[in-house]
Amino acid sequence: MSQWACVSAANLSCQASIINTQKLRNTPRCDAFSFKGSEFMAQSCRFLSPQAIYGRPRNGACPLKVVCVDYPRPDLDNTANFLEAAYFSSTFRASPRPAKPLKVVIAGAGLAGLATAKYLADAGHKPILLEARDVLGGKVAAWKDKDGDWYETGLHIFFGAYPNIQNLFGELGIDDRLQWKEHSMIFAMPSKPGEFSRFDFPEVLPAPLNGIWAILKNNEMLTWPEKIKFAIGLLPAILGGQAYVEAQDGLSVKDWMRKQGIPDRVTTEVFIAMSKALNFINPDELSMQCILIALNRFLQEKHGSKMAFLDGSPPERLCAPIVDHIQSLGGEVRINSRIQRIELNKDGTVKSFVLNNGSMIEADAYVFATPVDILKLLLPDNWKEIPYFKKLEKLVGVPVINVHIWFDRKLKNTYDHLLFSRSPLLSVYADMSVTCKEYYNPNQSMLELVFAPAEEWISCSDSEIIDATLKELAKLFPDEIAADQSKAKILKYHVVKTPRSVYKTVPGCEPCRPLQRSPLEGFYLAGDYTKQKYLASMEGAVLSGKLCAQAIVQDYELLVARGQTRVAEASVR
Repeated sequence: MSQWACVSAANLSCQASIINTQKLRNTPRCDAFSFKGSEFMAQSCRFLSPQAIYGRPRNGACPLKVVCVDYPRPDLDNTANFLEAAYFSSTFRASPRPAKPLKVVIAGAGLAGLATAKYLADAGHKPILLEARDVLGGKVAAWKDKDGDWYETGLHIFFGAYPNIQNLFGELGIDDRLQWKEHSMIFAMPSKPGEFSRFDFPEVLPAPLNGIWAILKNNEMLTWPEKIKFAIGLLPAILGGQAYVEAQDGLSVKDWMRKQGIPDRVTTEVFIAMSKALNFINPDELSMQCILIALNRFLQEKHGSKMAFLDGSPPERLCAPIVDHIQSLGGEVRINSRIQRIELNKDGTVKSFVLNNGSMIEADAYVFATPVDILKLLLPDNWKEIPYFKKLEKLVGVPVINVHIWFDRKLKNTYDHLLFSRSPLLSVYADMSVTCKEYYNPNQSMLELVFAPAEEWISCSDSEIIDATLKELAKLFPDEIAADQSKAKILKYHVVKTPRSVYKTVPGCEPCRPLQRSPLEGFYLAGDYTKQKYLASMEGAVLSGKLCAQAIVQDYELLVARGQTRVAEASVR
């Protein structure tokens, strides 16, 4: 699942800063932003019920004891995909040490940029990672408010079917920061307010039998005739493998289901929720390729659909260790460093990145690891007609809204898990006061919810979004939440709007996704929109970074020769 939001190319200051991860971990922050252009992110914070006593430990108070019960890390290390990803990682560490390390400047410190820099550093090169804002993570960025509570760009889930992410955690020595949940998928029942339907994957069965068993045992969402028709409809995908999956890019989920003779009710009951969770859009828009890739991973890998939450905020618990690793190997990470333009040589290749403060950074290679919408804004005019870049016009970020609501009491009708709301306005949600150790609170719940599809709501006021969210929550918590707050009271909320998040995976997008190596010598791309098999996801972002780093390492001789030519030409002048 995606569960992403946006990377911003904007920053509050033109002054670049070398990042200090210790300061990052200790500095609270509460801001409200509004930036121009497709790269902006709007964030807001509202504090209600000022007389209410907020049950979080304050400075000097004893920390709360965490009593969340998590499940052991699944046995992922011997799966084929994990081993393939592990070998890929090892190639960087095992590559010959370069006589002259490449200086590589990377724009964007989301997961794609961080991964690119990490693996280049592993290969002995010197990355300089530039982040426009004063926070790391891009689509996994998060901030602290004045109470010390975190609010995030999205609700992030780490699946067992994310082999490159799982390897990254292991390489950094932070496997213990993932809180694994029971192997289930839990859906709300709109026809029965307050009730849920579960798909439980038995531990004793291998894949795909555990998934088949989970589907067969659930009789609340699909009838037996619907299950049989769905299974028959899926047979071509199961037998045809990856080639068949990729060939379905031209069909929407809804069209594919009808083509396979699968009842519309299957789409309504299951795939509206899945589509919104995967790409924040409905099944009449989403490419079926996206659904089939997810189903393939979930059905072919025993622990593929098993979920974990990070035990705290992504900037501190995931991004900071990557930065530490990069810096320990001689790389740099700079925040407040926004790219203003790409300066070109006479032959059309990159001469330098020009920052907002007027400074120029020259390097042996250049990487753009921002979202595709930001790249398109900064493309030099004489690049725009090159087919490699022109195809990007069809790739457009999808809007999404992430909502955080702190209540005055502990809600009972929830689970220590991700929940599919099956609401027309909401995608997935979780009570983060239960699922995440750092956010744990025994007295009050904090619901984090993905509001999607968001296209019609992105320009609405925060209060309108909260009012609409409460109406939906009243159906999920009929005994505990009312739209008029006559039951549970809101203590405060944060709304994070992302007008351009992950690329919208509509039919016909696959041929438009670029390879990481551009046709221009020395210029590369990274990001979940680039060509890799995990589409728009955290796993896709990390894999794209590895592929980008691999391309640069493979081009070492060419890049060194190019640099020598540039120096020789400069000396002649």
